[in-house]
Amino acid sequence: MRVVLLIYVVGVLLGLAFTDGRPLVRLVLALAWPVAPLAFVVVVGGLLLAALYIFPVFGAVVVALGALAGWWVFMS
Repeated sequence: MRVVLLIYVVGVLLGLAFTDGRPLVRLVLALAWPVAPLAFVVVVGGLLLAALYIFPVFGAVVVALGALAGWWVFMS
């Protein structure tokens, strides 16, 4: 947990030091920087779920690869 907190604090300090804008904008951007990677994961996950429904062949390939990966993990 300390490592995560250290990474966050370093990101806040870098955001405060290198962001161009007024002090309030700099503070908000520095404190909110971890939201972007989470938003990326949510959007990509949603797009993949939509692709599974819209393109059944893609869904079948994903399921087959998931089954193969699961088999490989449990067998090794």
